[in-house]
Amino acid sequence: MPIRLEEKEAIVAEVNETATVALSAVMADYRGVPVDNMTTLRQQAREAGVHVRVIRNTLAKRAFQGTEFECLNDALLGPNILAFSIEDPGAGARIFKEFAKENDSFEIKALSVGGKVLPPDQIDVLAKLPTRDQAISILMSVMQAPIIKLAQALNDVPGRVTRLVAAVRDQKQQEGE
Repeated sequence: MPIRLEEKEAIVAEVNETATVALSAVMADYRGVPVDNMTTLRQQAREAGVHVRVIRNTLAKRAFQGTEFECLNDALLGPNILAFSIEDPGAGARIFKEFAKENDSFEIKALSVGGKVLPPDQIDVLAKLPTRDQAISILMSVMQAPIIKLAQALNDVPGRVTRLVAAVRDQKQQEGE
């Protein structure tokens, strides 16, 4: 069934808006994947804050214009499903990677982060990126480390002085005997 011009324009505008705010995108070929499994994939993506979209390649090329995902245009061949990660750059990659393990016919075709295309074998690089909360936790532990070391060093000074005084006392007692 053909799509009317107004519908095409709406789809292009929606995908362009999503691509403008997205941190990363993952593209996969979904041929041969049962509908039930695709529904599960969409639910998992929705829960993770990932926008998943099946779109015609010509419309995708138009939607990508002016975004950092224009680099994906060469990979737009055959039926594609796109996952745009909005808050966590690795969320879409993690979801697609897990889904591909369970569905042999689901093939990841390309990834895009920061205006660069990554080959599908680099999905682990993107999937292993820490979430926002994990990144903040790592940053906080790095920032706390010098303060903790300083506190430990300052806390150790009275103990050292006490041991030094005790050693001097013991030495004086031995000399006095």
